Amino acid sequence: MKPVTRSRRALPALSTIAALVAASFAHAQQAPAPAKSEASEQLEKVTVTATKREESLQVVPIAITVLSGDQLELQNLNNVSTITQQIPSMTYRSNASNKDQSLFIRGVGTISTSPGVEPTVSTVVDGVVYARPGQATLDLVDVERFEVLRGPQGTLFGKNASAGVINIVTKRPSAQTERYVDASYYQGNEWRIRGGVSGTLSKDFLGSVNAYTGKFDGNVRNIALNQDVNGYDRWGIRARGEWKASRDVTVTFIGDYANADDTGSRGPFVRSSASIADAIGPAIPGLENRQVATNVKERVEDTNKGLSAQIDWNVGKHTVTSITAQRWWDNVQFQDIDGTPGAWNQIAGLSDRGQLESKAFSQELRLASPKGGAFDYVAGFFYMNTKTDEVYRRDVVRCNGTLPSLNPNLTPCAAFLNDNGVATYGTDGKSTSFFGEGTIHFSKVMRGIVGLRYTMDDLSYYHSRVSTQAAAIPGVRPNRPNTTGSTDETGTSGRIGGQYDISKDVMGYATYSRGYKGPAYNAFFNMNEAGNDDKALAPEESKGFELGLKSTLMNNRLRVNVAYFNTDYTGYQANYPDLVAGTVVTRFINAGDVSTKGFELDFDFKATKELSFGGALTAMKARVDKFNCPTGATCPSLNGQPLPFAPDRKGVVRATYVTPIMSGRRLELGADYTWQSQTQYDLSTSTNTIQPAYGIVNGYIGLSDPRSGWRVALVGKNLGDKSYSQQLLPGANTQRSVPRDDERYVGVTARYEF
Repeated sequence: MKPVTRSRRALPALSTIAALVAASFAHAQQAPAPAKSEASEQLEKVTVTATKREESLQVVPIAITVLSGDQLELQNLNNVSTITQQIPSMTYRSNASNKDQSLFIRGVGTISTSPGVEPTVSTVVDGVVYARPGQATLDLVDVERFEVLRGPQGTLFGKNASAGVINIVTKRPSAQTERYVDASYYQGNEWRIRGGVSGTLSKDFLGSVNAYTGKFDGNVRNIALNQDVNGYDRWGIRARGEWKASRDVTVTFIGDYANADDTGSRGPFVRSSASIADAIGPAIPGLENRQVATNVKERVEDTNKGLSAQIDWNVGKHTVTSITAQRWWDNVQFQDIDGTPGAWNQIAGLSDRGQLESKAFSQELRLASPKGGAFDYVAGFFYMNTKTDEVYRRDVVRCNGTLPSLNPNLTPCAAFLNDNGVATYGTDGKSTSFFGEGTIHFSKVMRGIVGLRYTMDDLSYYHSRVSTQAAAIPGVRPNRPNTTGSTDETGTSGRIGGQYDISKDVMGYATYSRGYKGPAYNAFFNMNEAGNDDKALAPEESKGFELGLKSTLMNNRLRVNVAYFNTDYTGYQANYPDLVAGTVVTRFINAGDVSTKGFELDFDFKATKELSFGGALTAMKARVDKFNCPTGATCPSLNGQPLPFAPDRKGVVRATYVTPIMSGRRLELGADYTWQSQTQYDLSTSTNTIQPAYGIVNGYIGLSDPRSGWRVALVGKNLGDKSYSQQLLPGANTQRSVPRDDERYVGVTARYEF
């Protein structure tokens, strides 16, 4: 499937949909888009849904970072992998396929490609839980706000939120007809087009449709195939309808479809053996290498879609909410595992094709009390069934006899042996839970918090593998007959604490939380009885203490929120590298006990009507306390070592300046600087997987006319031209993941609202 063909199909499809929807709104009352309010000397109120109801950020006793959808669009932050730059407590693990990517909060996350492992960081979009971590890495569209709830959130958000929650809220349809179109173009031939329409379809029905399409050639060069890679070709659509069924009942329907054809890459070599260095020449391994030389066209084909219906029913002063959702995710990946353009006596050629089909059904039912009573509460029931099936094939090419060679590092093959292994496996997981959390109002200034969740998990797997050889070959274990297994566990999570209004502008809180992450199976291509892969991993449990202070000062011109956290994890589920016939694979294990503790700071300051500052800082120690070396492996002493993807310090500062100029137009200036300390990318603490400290500077200059609804901006990314890696794969032959902003680039964006 050719990416260019897909884009050409997407554009007329999206144009047709937009035209039809625009026509359907034609009978609605036409009104110009409202001009944005005049600049104020005070900060805007920030609303969050961290407690399953809308509340001010400053009254919620949880450490939360909030980014607006407008801010994300302005800075070319279109998915979670780029948004993590702006959130110091969150990091992102990249890889060749989004199936292998994951998120970390406060240094804790899940690294596994197994469908039998749930994420440690939960992603929730409009109340719908995404079952697999890879689903959360696709493009975002029509975002109202992006909330990051830090620390265990197991009471209201579920068992896969033991490190935190990404809560994404999209925009509601407007009553007046509103339309927009925006386009952007950046160096490297990256472009995006987005458009949407929103308004009243009938007296009791509001609707909106938003669509996007985009393409990027890539910033890595495959010199063997003479093409750019590490790019993307994507399009998607999201439709939302709100039906006022009666005075007390509102029904919200959401449907979304996203399609991606990414030219992913396992990455350029940073370090390699002499044999590989000679094989990939003229590409030169190094920390800033952006060249690969593979004979496989690496790519990822991805489809992510879903339907949901939310019913909000006001029963007296209480609200009953039901959210029913079905999601589907299909992923096909092609990878060149050896990273070279062929096979030699010293290097076996390994190439993979993996196909995944996953579907998840979820149902949430909850009751929310009215606010303002002696006891406010939210209680409910949640059920999710996730079924994933995978077929994974690895082809292996080796020498069958050699030819003379003057190069001692590379001996060519006289003939070849072609082998393969094919594994078929999958998991079926069911989770049922009951939860409730309430706030006791002891007085006008003192409140108590108590919450509890009880979860029942049922997880099963199947696995079989057929190889062309009876013995192990590079990267492939021998034949394995069909094997099945199942496990069931129960877990309790919850939260207790208190909050106190020190003054009308300052609130302090202290909470103790217990998190639970369910059992897991390491179901993957090289699943192995001898490695105890047939045994279920025990649940991962966490216990965390958080002390926070939220303040709004200087007549609502300065907002400062600070938090101290200390969380211990037992039964930590993690990957550890292992060897199969000389090829590095990973084993998923209960690695032992880990902990994370530190301080966080978030601030916003409105210096004048025109000038604003903001930023955040995280200083933490995420460490291994007690490591359990897997059976049969040789492990270094890891106690006291840092957790992967957990920099000790990370911060961001932002500044914006908006001032009126001629004829009601506005000049907009903005810049931000992100810095993080040295980061280890692997649990084995190899010196080859350490990313040195680095800082990134971004900026923009824009011109807008709020009355006419247009805006244009020149955007610069990584203005200091600082190269860095989002991932360094373990092993002597180290490869790196190259981020979009690995080098300086600039572009222009334009938006028109009408």
